[in-house]
Amino acid sequence: MDLSYSPEYETFRAEVRAFAKEHSARAPRGMGFNEESRAWQRLLIAHGYAARTVPKQYGGAGAAPDILKSRIIAEEFIAAGLPMAMANQGISMLVPTLLELGTEEQKQRWIGPTLRGETIWCQGYSEPGAGSDLAALTTRATEDGDNFVINGQKIWTSTAAQADMIFCLVRTEADKPKHEGISYLIFSMRTPGIEVRPLVTMTGRAEFNEVFFTDVRVPKTQIVGGRGQGWLVANATLRHERGMLGDPNQAGTRLHAIVEMMLHEEVDGRRLMDNPVLRDRLLKLQGRVMAMEYHGLRLLTASLKSEDPGIARLIVKLMGCELNHQLAGFANDILGELGILYGNSPHLRAGGTWQTSFMFDLGLIIGGGTAQIQKNIIAERGLGMPREPKAVG
Repeated sequence: MDLSYSPEYETFRAEVRAFAKEHSARAPRGMGFNEESRAWQRLLIAHGYAARTVPKQYGGAGAAPDILKSRIIAEEFIAAGLPMAMANQGISMLVPTLLELGTEEQKQRWIGPTLRGETIWCQGYSEPGAGSDLAALTTRATEDGDNFVINGQKIWTSTAAQADMIFCLVRTEADKPKHEGISYLIFSMRTPGIEVRPLVTMTGRAEFNEVFFTDVRVPKTQIVGGRGQGWLVANATLRHERGMLGDPNQAGTRLHAIVEMMLHEEVDGRRLMDNPVLRDRLLKLQGRVMAMEYHGLRLLTASLKSEDPGIARLIVKLMGCELNHQLAGFANDILGELGILYGNSPHLRAGGTWQTSFMFDLGLIIGGGTAQIQKNIIAERGLGMPREPKAVG
């Protein structure tokens, strides 16, 4: 079996490698909500390394889907230590949802600015009484002429304090069964009647927020997928969210950073990489990262063939979030006493990102569909196992 790349792909790899070499010194070290990150995102789109398959008329690169080229981009960026393209709620979740179910006007208006990082989005899904059972949401939208008037509350809303816009699930049909009475609205976070209250996590930062809606007026034209079709649209978004949260490229980037750290950090004059116990743990994690990468290729192949991978898609979120948490934990372990530092110590490595990631990633195992719920769905729908017994009374 010949597993080598054809000359076309080797030429493409050389192009990506040359780009990485040329821009490595000027690339941002992280991707945040700032002009440096937006400039990097625009550069990647211009070269076809971000928003690769999004049509040009919507602000993307307009390239044909090609799983090998996508794979080569990821490999070369990881090897060069370059940040991948922006991955956030707007780019990774809303954009593919609009491409699939949005109107032409919505695509033209929102996809380009979102891809370039100019418009920041947050997701209005979970509520205090509607987490894993999302269809139990009670935030309501009542008709008033050409507008919906929204009242209710959302919780665990990431980036709500920074967001310009929100894609939000509301109940528009009070007389319909819970899955059928939901609509999917997009509107500005500057709309009168919206209050954002930060929720501080164990990282010491306000990673999440509560959002309160009091008589918030939203034009009916800002509905995606049709009135009462919100559950269908929401699940399309959730498919993309789970892929984002368990992105194997993120795990590959972390693994690369850990390898570099083990090659250069020393204890008593001995490199961490020369410690057989640590090296054995690294190899086990490397095997899991590779498995996630190959599973990602499997899903891409199914997508290109217009096949539904079914339950295999849920594995990305379940295993990816757990793997990222374990990678961060391993990084803290190998740093020894430096791994428990937090704050502004001059001895921090990587600016303390490993410590922050270890605590924050624990929450991602819960967010976007808890690991326990994911396991139940995989077991019951994918493996045909008996349904979990329900408590009586």
